[in-house]
Amino acid sequence: MDKKQSRLRRARQTRSKIAELGVNRLAVHRTNLHIYANIISGDGAKVLVSASTLEAEVRLELAGRSGKGGNASAAALVGKRVAEKAKSAGIESVAFDRSGFRYHGRVKALAEAAREAGLKF
Repeated sequence: MDKKQSRLRRARQTRSKIAELGVNRLAVHRTNLHIYANIISGDGAKVLVSASTLEAEVRLELAGRSGKGGNASAAALVGKRVAEKAKSAGIESVAFDRSGFRYHGRVKALAEAAREAGLKF
């Protein structure tokens, strides 16, 4: 079993529980260079809100910093943006889906920034 399959195996239990509850989920995906956050509807049919380090506004804010999108400060910025977009879309609470990644570093920074911006999970 390779690294990706192991991560997806870890994510399976969380995703099945969230699907059972039928709530919106905040799904996080990270790569070496970027981090992505999507709020997906309770039935899994569509993406309601998304934010990532690929967005032009985020890249402008990260322009002078080293690492650009692959660090905790960039993840915190994405967490704040996704929470603000969710608030404007009328979404108050979500379930956090870390996609099998450890709750550490960038994933933790994104989650804490989203909580501070007013998203409940």
